[in-house]
Amino acid sequence: MQEEKAKYFSLGIIVIASILFVYMTIKALAIVQKRQISTESGIYSNRVSQNQEIEQKAKKLIAECQTDLCKAQKILSYVTEIPYQINHFKAHSPQQTITFNKGDCDDKSNLLISLLHAVDIKSYFVLVPKHIFVIVALENQPLSKALWVNKKPYYILESTAKNSQVGYPLRYKINQINMILDPFENREIVVESLVYGS
Repeated sequence: MQEEKAKYFSLGIIVIASILFVYMTIKALAIVQKRQISTESGIYSNRVSQNQEIEQKAKKLIAECQTDLCKAQKILSYVTEIPYQINHFKAHSPQQTITFNKGDCDDKSNLLISLLHAVDIKSYFVLVPKHIFVIVALENQPLSKALWVNKKPYYILESTAKNSQVGYPLRYKINQINMILDPFENREIVVESLVYGS
């Protein structure tokens, strides 16, 4: 009788452990899928962050600003001052990029869009061959050229160009844009029309 109870108990433990293993594997794959996005030119690692440290940093940067253009420029200027250095390993989190004070286009763009998100500026990633940049939606701005996504203007922010301005020129052909991505919702933006110009 004792042997039979021990056998069923062991079997129950094995079943529970198996279910836990399957559950944890599915969860891990979901996280990897959310963090890794494949494009024609490689894999982009989503390391955006929404936490108190990033929020406090963003609010400190924009303390004197009254407009979204000013806020976007202050945040962009801060990120472009971080030295560019290629990261051959995994992409850094925004906090790591701040701490290490260096990063490549993935690292710096993840930091840039995280800071913009913290102050409620609508922004997306644009993935092109071997590069990533950020676009922002700014209403009624006197900027010259925009990337018109589905007939709405978005202005380019280039995190790797020191002293760059909001409205950085598009350095790629329209057909080189692999994907426009909302990293906080982990979804690709459906693009029905895409034009660069005034």
